[in-house]
Amino acid sequence: MFDVKTVSLEWGGKTLTLETGRIARQADGAVLATYGETVVLCAVTAAKSVKEGQDFFPLTVHYQEKYSAAGRIPGGFFKRERGATEKETLVSRLIDRPVRPLFPEGFYNEINVIAQVLSYDGETEPDIVAMIAASAALTISGVPFMGPIGAARVGYVDGEYVLNPKQDAALEQGRLDLVVAATDSAVMMVESEAKELTEEEMLGAVMFAHDECRKVIGAIIELAEKAAKDPWEIDLTDNTAEIKAKLKELVGADVAAAYRLTDKSARSNALNEARAKAKAAFADETPQTQMVAIKTMKKVEADIVRTAILKDGQRIDGRTTTQVRPIEAMVGFLPRTHGSALFTRGETQTICTTTLGTKDAEQMIDGLEGLRYESFMLHYNFPPYSVGEVGRFGAPGRREVGHGKLAWRALHPVLPSKEEFPYTIRVLSDVTESNGSSSMATVCGGCLSMMDAGVPVKRPVSGIAMGLILEGSEFAVLSDILGDEDHLGDMDFKVAGTSEGITTMQMDIKVAGITREIFEVALRQAKEGRAHILNEMTKALGEARTELSAHAPRIETITIDKSKIRDVIGTGGKVIREIVATTGAKVDIDDEGIIKISSSDLAQIEAAKNWILGIVEEAEPGKIYKGKVVNIVDFGAFVNFMGGKDGLVHVSEMKNERVEKPTDVVSEGQEVYVKVLEIDPRGKVRLSMRVVDQETGAELEDTRPPREPKGERGDRGGDRRGPRGDRGGRGGDRGPRREGGDRPRRDRDDGPAPDHMPAFLKSDD
Repeated sequence: MFDVKTVSLEWGGKTLTLETGRIARQADGAVLATYGETVVLCAVTAAKSVKEGQDFFPLTVHYQEKYSAAGRIPGGFFKRERGATEKETLVSRLIDRPVRPLFPEGFYNEINVIAQVLSYDGETEPDIVAMIAASAALTISGVPFMGPIGAARVGYVDGEYVLNPKQDAALEQGRLDLVVAATDSAVMMVESEAKELTEEEMLGAVMFAHDECRKVIGAIIELAEKAAKDPWEIDLTDNTAEIKAKLKELVGADVAAAYRLTDKSARSNALNEARAKAKAAFADETPQTQMVAIKTMKKVEADIVRTAILKDGQRIDGRTTTQVRPIEAMVGFLPRTHGSALFTRGETQTICTTTLGTKDAEQMIDGLEGLRYESFMLHYNFPPYSVGEVGRFGAPGRREVGHGKLAWRALHPVLPSKEEFPYTIRVLSDVTESNGSSSMATVCGGCLSMMDAGVPVKRPVSGIAMGLILEGSEFAVLSDILGDEDHLGDMDFKVAGTSEGITTMQMDIKVAGITREIFEVALRQAKEGRAHILNEMTKALGEARTELSAHAPRIETITIDKSKIRDVIGTGGKVIREIVATTGAKVDIDDEGIIKISSSDLAQIEAAKNWILGIVEEAEPGKIYKGKVVNIVDFGAFVNFMGGKDGLVHVSEMKNERVEKPTDVVSEGQEVYVKVLEIDPRGKVRLSMRVVDQETGAELEDTRPPREPKGERGDRGGDRRGPRGDRGGRGGDRGPRREGGDRPRRDRDDGPAPDHMPAFLKSDD
């Protein structure tokens, strides 16, 4: 029934298996990829014809994680997979970016690539497996795909490159998390996060990954030899030479003049006039010819710009290939935010704000690994007005999610630890102008806004976007590319980092890969550009902030003994709820006894802190505390003086004079100063007010000789039972029993009291 074809490869200490012919047989290509115990199914379908009037390549990639793959049921109200999560969006882009350039120009059939995670072993990351499965499915489908590609993840631990580590472990145990996709001859895509690696270390990681990708490519080719469908017969003959020549003669000079204008708006208007002139020249032609002319016009523009750069070194705005556009940055741009920055580089601008929050503000993420919480968020917005257009304004699209994650990776390695800075951090980037590399402007502006907010980053981070013009063996690498240079060029290569090294690197290309030589030149130019941008950022910031914004919440961290956690929380959370309700501060406590108290009011933090310390600390005899009267009885008053601790002030310890009733001296709710006199073995505390100045809390000289309380019935201060357990609270030896159970009585006139009698029985009172 099934015609199953399988290939296997020992790769990175695990077996990679590619299978086809058993599942999804109606798709044009379907591959089940297994690596370890992680299994991904990828199915490819392609339209057999092109929609009328279509002049672009509609490739759509969907990556989906099934919760059942990890033996989980989705959290939340809806118990099924819904819209794409951020991770699913990012992995969809990881697959799309390297395969899109490998389709021939002029191929416009719609293609759908769907990769689904069916099993996840908790160790093998499914994104790499999905990329390999997609490449294999496209290769055997028969569509004109100029692959295959391989994919690999690389870590860097103790100076050694590691193949396919777990994503979290790559940065927890090492200094790098790098994903590379490549053909057999060249690298196609790079995505990374690094802990300040040098250019040489990053280049070495890319080359290591490329070598490992070649092994996977060999396995895919072996599978294709067994199971590939017949290749499609398509006519992609370029018959536009005559039209291109006519367009160059007609509007070539106008296009060249337009691209010499440095102002984007003026340049755009001039180009639109040239395009309108070209369109009018073909007005009498067939609709098909008109469409071809419009497409060819774009090639004419690209030829003019690329030739000027390669032959004359002349860029669109007149800069040299290594020159960075003028930069202007300012911090403290907005009065009420915790931190803000306005970063402008040429015609690219973004407003970045940083907001600090408590643990409650962390982002909960429900994925295959289970629930986890993220304390650093970076959100990127790209409204249509930033490019002078009218368009959709709403939820972020795939591009915005991807650009935001790139900036997140650039800044994440320099953040302080949670122990050093126990805040949730959200950076928001609103792009207000865009003409090239708004994601790198977000890196610069986001870093400045965090530093303005008082976040103690290890070092400032800057970012730059590099472009490439490649014609045969000739190439030019462009620093700080414009939007048109990105559109008409062959590479978008972004690098961000500190003065010590690279924190992220991302590359997308439109040609069939780039060589090591191009990589080295791009990294060298990027390093010089980053240094220049860092210098401009330093001028804007002035000096690092040592204090948080006045509008930011304060967080104070204390650590208590684990055995005291129950006391702070109370039965059913009663105590901690009372602390929060009474003081107004937020209190978070973890299983290790680390307590974070937060509020924008320092007085609230101090009140909650003192309350908690009062619960967990032991009272110290001889020490003076401030407390509150919580209960009054006939023989004294109970005072709460350490959050959860009460002690008794006996009526005889209220004043240095006789007190008839405790209510003559204190009332419930009154704040008083007390001194701890004694703590008995059962933890009962005896307090005194008379030896403390009730105005200042200073200790007074005790002019009265010490005396023991009489121990009235019900008295909580002192031991109510004598050495032999007498209920009367008088304690002491009452003498031997007489026969029959009678005890000898002693009257006051019987003579002096025996030496062993307790002191308070010897008293004349």
